[in-house]
Amino acid sequence: MCGIVGYVGDEECATLLVDGLRKLEYRGYDSAGLAVLGKEGLSVVRAKGKLANLEKRLGEQTPQGMTGIGHTRWATHGKPSDENAHPHKYGGVAVVHNGIIENHLELKETLAHAGHRFSSETDTEIFAHLIADEEKSGKTLPDAVRAALSKVKGTYALAVMSERSPEMLVVAKNASPLVLGLGEKCNFVASDVPAILAHTRDVIFLEEGDFAVITKKGVELTDRSGKRLARSVRRIDWTPTMAEKNGHKHFMHKEIHEQARALTDTIRGRASVEEGDVYLDGCKLDAKAVAALDKVHVVACGTSWHASLTGKLMIETLARMPVEVDLASEFRYREPLVNSRTLCVAVSQSGETADTLGSFREAKSRGARGLAICNVVGSALAREAEDVLYTHAGPEIGVASTKAFTTQLAALFLLAVRLGRLRGTLDAPAARKHLEALRELPMLVERTLKHEGEIQQAAYRFSAARDLLFLGRGPQYPVALEGALKLKEISYIHAEGYAAGEMKHGPIALIDENMPVMVLAPRDSETNPGLNYEKILGNIQEVKARGGRVIAICSEGDTMVPRLAECTIAIPQTNPLLQPIISVIPTQLFSYHVADHRGTDVDQPRNLAKSVTVE
Repeated sequence: MCGIVGYVGDEECATLLVDGLRKLEYRGYDSAGLAVLGKEGLSVVRAKGKLANLEKRLGEQTPQGMTGIGHTRWATHGKPSDENAHPHKYGGVAVVHNGIIENHLELKETLAHAGHRFSSETDTEIFAHLIADEEKSGKTLPDAVRAALSKVKGTYALAVMSERSPEMLVVAKNASPLVLGLGEKCNFVASDVPAILAHTRDVIFLEEGDFAVITKKGVELTDRSGKRLARSVRRIDWTPTMAEKNGHKHFMHKEIHEQARALTDTIRGRASVEEGDVYLDGCKLDAKAVAALDKVHVVACGTSWHASLTGKLMIETLARMPVEVDLASEFRYREPLVNSRTLCVAVSQSGETADTLGSFREAKSRGARGLAICNVVGSALAREAEDVLYTHAGPEIGVASTKAFTTQLAALFLLAVRLGRLRGTLDAPAARKHLEALRELPMLVERTLKHEGEIQQAAYRFSAARDLLFLGRGPQYPVALEGALKLKEISYIHAEGYAAGEMKHGPIALIDENMPVMVLAPRDSETNPGLNYEKILGNIQEVKARGGRVIAICSEGDTMVPRLAECTIAIPQTNPLLQPIISVIPTQLFSYHVADHRGTDVDQPRNLAKSVTVE
């Protein structure tokens, strides 16, 4: 999750830009840089690694100027390096960019044929080339940026400066956040409020499709076509710590609300609905490699293990390959049956989990092909894998994983579709339907988050419980496990997740009027509720018959479940294999509000660490 900061005003801005970037460090990054425009023209300074590396280079020669842009990069296209760090410069134009240009290969080839030479592996550099060409044809900087954007497919938060317009920044937003800061004889742009809070508390949050020209005298807002827009100015009263949390009380709450954006970042550039196929950057799996595989073996811990259980259903359903899922802490101490015909998939948010790394190495030592699904670029797991699928969720500060879980599910679904296409078990029309459902997920997540008020009320009602049972069937069973884990992690309430069909094999003995039971009961579709739904209705009735209090997560429009449950949370319907991404969100919010109401340390619960890097 890259960071942007920009300034136009009457002050030397290099130090100001670095200070702004430091305020964005919580977002995570692997390189940093800035561009400053002054009397000597455009100066760009970049460095791989932490801001200290950039500051060291600036200490050797600080660029002078009162217009500038800075960036912290989280690698997508191209490895972390000085050359791939932003800003990118060409023909007197400098650009910083968050997002992905989906047609960058096509654009790069066209530009190369026209004589352009590129100095990086990134998609972002293309913006600098396109804009510089448009300027050379006589366009103003704003019109040049508009013309360049008309050629680009993808997502972006973009900030541009040019030697031809020395006291101006041009910015544009599409699916990545940008905020404008309004000052006295100066104005700012940033990807998040903390970067500019020391200089102004008056901000404008840009909306989708917004385009702005920033000078020290003011800000002009338009849409892409140039039509004037009016956006309200908001006064920010957050403390610096609150600003890092974007006004949320806890990082966990912020990260729950980031899931639509995180899912967008995981999916974009990879799923082609038009072609009915998936393109996984960083994965070299092709038809020949997949034909040499007999099975998939997944290793993971904690939340990642729950995601992997759902991934098993996805891969077996769509690719028709047998899948085993192991707790990494168990896998590495037995004699696993893996060999050169096994694809070992290791799933880890940090890419540094000791047991997952140990299991991955064990599988590879036995000849397995290694594929890593992780969030942190350049992590140990990523370095040791033949194939890497990054989730691009951005850093997760709260110890209790939320967006890591949902983005891992999206990544596993992309892998399942890709394997299905390569194996011939999934034709293009069928894949297209699955990918259409995947593309709609961020919108459905946003719709689900709007139910937070009623989820909070349910959490308060049951926050005094000493025990709580989570029940689910089929794809909802791993969600029950994950829901129980979240609740006990941060509220310290004893909670257990069970496959609902196992209730009569023991857990039913625990149910009485003091035992709340959260039941995951979405239908498969509006026209076909499905066998799991019919069976879960029976489970709810069994709980009710024993005096248990039922909290039900059901589909929008369901009329049966609300008659049986004490408390009902309705969620949008989607593809059954993707439904866990939607149904887990109420369990996350429920756990969060229970813990917050009880006064526990939500972001740093006792005895837990974010990454378990020792056994």
